[in-house]
Amino acid sequence: MDKINENKTHSFMGNVAIILFAQIMVKVLGLIYRMVITNIDGFGDAGNGFYNAGFQVYTVLLAISSVGIPNAIAKMVAERTALGDHRSAHRIFKTAFLLFAVIGFVCSAVLYLGADFIAIHIVNMDGAQYVMRALAPSIFFVCVSSVIRGYFQGLSDMKATSLSQMLEQVFKSGLTIALVVLTVGSMPAIMMFLTRITMFYSEASGASSTPPEIMAAWANAASSIATMISFAYLAVYYLRRRKGIEKQLRLSSAPELKASTGRLMKAILMLSVPISLASIITAVNRVVDLATITRGIEAAFSAMIPARDGMAAILSPTAEQLNDEAVALSGMLSKSDTLFNMPLALNIAFATVLVPSIAGALAKGDRKEASDKTSYSFLISILLVLPCAIGYIVMAQPIYNIIYPAASSGADLLAIMSVSLIFSALTQTLTGALQGIGKVYVPAIGILAGCVCKVILNLTLIRIPSINIYGAAISSIVCQLVAFLVNFFVLIHYIPLRLTLGKYVLKPLAAGLIMGGAAFVIYRLLFTLMGGSGYLVNLAASLIAIAAAAVIYITLVLIFRILSRDDILLLPAGGKILRFLTKLGLYS
Repeated sequence: MDKINENKTHSFMGNVAIILFAQIMVKVLGLIYRMVITNIDGFGDAGNGFYNAGFQVYTVLLAISSVGIPNAIAKMVAERTALGDHRSAHRIFKTAFLLFAVIGFVCSAVLYLGADFIAIHIVNMDGAQYVMRALAPSIFFVCVSSVIRGYFQGLSDMKATSLSQMLEQVFKSGLTIALVVLTVGSMPAIMMFLTRITMFYSEASGASSTPPEIMAAWANAASSIATMISFAYLAVYYLRRRKGIEKQLRLSSAPELKASTGRLMKAILMLSVPISLASIITAVNRVVDLATITRGIEAAFSAMIPARDGMAAILSPTAEQLNDEAVALSGMLSKSDTLFNMPLALNIAFATVLVPSIAGALAKGDRKEASDKTSYSFLISILLVLPCAIGYIVMAQPIYNIIYPAASSGADLLAIMSVSLIFSALTQTLTGALQGIGKVYVPAIGILAGCVCKVILNLTLIRIPSINIYGAAISSIVCQLVAFLVNFFVLIHYIPLRLTLGKYVLKPLAAGLIMGGAAFVIYRLLFTLMGGSGYLVNLAASLIAIAAAAVIYITLVLIFRILSRDDILLLPAGGKILRFLTKLGLYS
């Protein structure tokens, strides 16, 4: 029995490792292309503002149409395969594919045809419609791709998800940079032609240089192309495994589901919609957030736009000047999103694998396995994200100077947002566990409560001239804290988690604070000794400080014995790691 449990654990952690590697690659590539395009002449904070506005609206329709698909399909497939019913598992896949192909097409059409109304009347940012039209086709391809990913996740095959995500991001990164570079100055004739006929951009003919909204649109057109390529890969991946799948279907002897196609579609929607609900609420909140930011900034600076980035203050600004300021400040805030999402990419691996893993365990009545995996994932989430958050707080400006040298303003927004990073990551893990035990509405209720608090704070804080855009960062902390508390207290009611204050809070916090202090001192000392100015000096001082901080943090985690021998053995290559640490005398 112990051998069986050990194999389950290693399978769980093996799947985590696959997703983890894919997420790291995806986010690193995403960081690279956002870094490059932000520093391209003409893009800057304004380009980021349009990029973010169009992307947030796209995310709403994407959440409605596809976000819950992988976890919902994975859960249903895992439950049937755990019982040996491979025929029903495959039938679920085929039914879901047809259902979400239709939903994806409708949502793509809504975004493409409704872009003008949404940009002008909802988000209050004329120009964002071009970004929305560029993104519209990708909704369909993400939908059908998500069904395939969910099917293989339910079979505990994480390669389809990880490889397709990496492939998509590689093409997205390369194409984004290439297409934005081509728009600098005067666009090639073919791009000008496509801009007019696909994005309905009628002003391009009179422009001497490409405006930032069109640069942002072409940056997002790369996303649509990349999702097409990713779907093609997944289709081939499935077809190459078709013979093995058909063999399983022939050998399947378990009783099948007797539900009709209509009832099966209803069952899929009943599961995927609640799972999507938290993401839908989050996405809608981001659009509301954007709308309150643009209107709040215009209200805050209606009498005067203060001096910023070497530009003089503007007294009695016009509506156009207020809109430009709102676009720039929202773009400044969105720059922190790329860095904010990096640690979450590490953490999402556990949340992704938790859903089918816990569902399978509970289907067999093994509550201890579900509790153990959730508790362990919670601990790893804390150990992964806490140092990242503290590191961002103390190193925000040096990091911005490295990544956005041509548009380095707004680092203090990242420092403030980093506090919410901790709660956001833990909410991810709790969401995966709650979905696994079937409490799919709880994450939605939690994030809804948080979003209501955020909107109220936005409406109050952003309009205050001395706070302005910082109000959005402050409200994000409250939003994520509320969502975390709701999810946490509901989960511990159903799954008894083995959490202790010292191991899960005090020791990690002490290690993180010492690490953060060391990083700050090392950076300031090196930066001063090496001359105190220049890109390369900042780069060298930052990299050395971050590397030293990582070593210090890992050492403190081991010295404080936050991870037990059993915890280390659960890690990928845990046996080798433990033997090495034993030789060093850190474990006996």
